[in-house]
Amino acid sequence: MNRPALLRRTSMDDIDRRLIDLLTVNARTSTAALGRALGLSRSTVQDRIARLERQGVIAGYTVKLGDPAPRRGVSALVMISVNARLADRAVHALRKMPEVIRLHSISGQYDLCATVGTETHDAMDAALDSIGRLPGVERTMSSIVLSTKMER
Repeated sequence: MNRPALLRRTSMDDIDRRLIDLLTVNARTSTAALGRALGLSRSTVQDRIARLERQGVIAGYTVKLGDPAPRRGVSALVMISVNARLADRAVHALRKMPEVIRLHSISGQYDLCATVGTETHDAMDAALDSIGRLPGVERTMSSIVLSTKMER
């Protein structure tokens, strides 16, 4: 498993790594269940989690919702090239668009990759036109998502 740099730099043992892996799969797993899986007592698991939180390895807990794009009817992956001087403006404008579900900074020919979700094809067309007109956006390339073959 590819871990963030913080997990590699912090002094953690194999049990800490296994604990992080278990919490990554399901952050709501009880400390008793984690203890059984790790061969530790519930209180030891609680202590380890508290230490990992203090060290910043565990920054918080969240709810992962199902992908909203398919529920919206039409989704697309939009590759975006931006003018470097106006990149912050473009990102700010993209964050304000409710159709933009996810935005990644990427390497390669394009600078950003957005996941866009709309109810209809006409709404997708309008959203893609809006993205193309944003300040700093120089070029886009869009691919409509047909199906999801795998997701973790």
